[in-house]
Amino acid sequence: MSLQGLNYWDICQGLENIPVITEENVTKGEYPTFQYSPENIKGPGCIIEPSECLLPGCSCQSHSCLIDSCSCLQRYGPTYDSHGRLSHHESPDTGYCTPVFECNALCGCGEACHNRVVQRGLGIRLGVFLTEDRGWGLKALETIPCGTFVCEYAGEVIDYVEARHRQLAQSPGDNNYIITVREYAGQGTVSETFVDPAMVGNVGRFLNHSCQPNLVMVPVRVHSPVPSLALFAGRDITIHEELTFDYSGCFGNKTAVEKMLVQTAPGTEASCTTTLQRKPCRCGAFHCARFLPLDISVFNNQEA
Repeated sequence: MSLQGLNYWDICQGLENIPVITEENVTKGEYPTFQYSPENIKGPGCIIEPSECLLPGCSCQSHSCLIDSCSCLQRYGPTYDSHGRLSHHESPDTGYCTPVFECNALCGCGEACHNRVVQRGLGIRLGVFLTEDRGWGLKALETIPCGTFVCEYAGEVIDYVEARHRQLAQSPGDNNYIITVREYAGQGTVSETFVDPAMVGNVGRFLNHSCQPNLVMVPVRVHSPVPSLALFAGRDITIHEELTFDYSGCFGNKTAVEKMLVQTAPGTEASCTTTLQRKPCRCGAFHCARFLPLDISVFNNQEA
């Protein structure tokens, strides 16, 4: 798609590999004000710098790593196919996202290694537009095959205390951008990552929720233990189709009730839903849950 002659501006301000264009009939002043960052940054409560290279690398010297000789692939297992598309995203035993580890700056392999996908940044043409009843949205400006990396959901990485403070400070009309991702780390351990792109974020902040989404969110670690919240096509996506993901983290055949309560803490549903205003969902899906997912675990009385 050629941008020559179009009246557009790049919301990425040149910080991505390719521009993310806007509708011609929307002026720059109408868009929300925020600081653009293509990657996660350290926010309140985050003790690790997201961009610092802390993970070990492989000693491969080949064009692209092989499972038989690459310590990264042997340690974490293969994730992408020969086209760089995601081959799996969820553990069938736990229902939690399966963590993904890419080769990093300490690895001996080249930039063309098939185990380097998310770190290459934005490679799909995307457009921001104004929806009829859900505010801003993001759409594909080209066809996207299933498993293709689309974009990150990047912003400030914060801890539980800060996430709770920010959500409690919100008024009923405020948009909640905070995403909580929980990962199963074995032996009953679950790690949590909180990302808020409200003030500092990337193009992912324009993505809307859907109870039947076409994107799946996967935590991907490249250089740091702090994961990138990467969004991949969960099915083939057509040009001009709106891009969506399930804010609860679900994807596939989970029921609406499971989607509504997937991030709740046991025993807190009744007390929290009586005091908090659930926002209606307008995704239009056939099996819509009627309300946007709400992580009520951050509203309980626990102090981290």
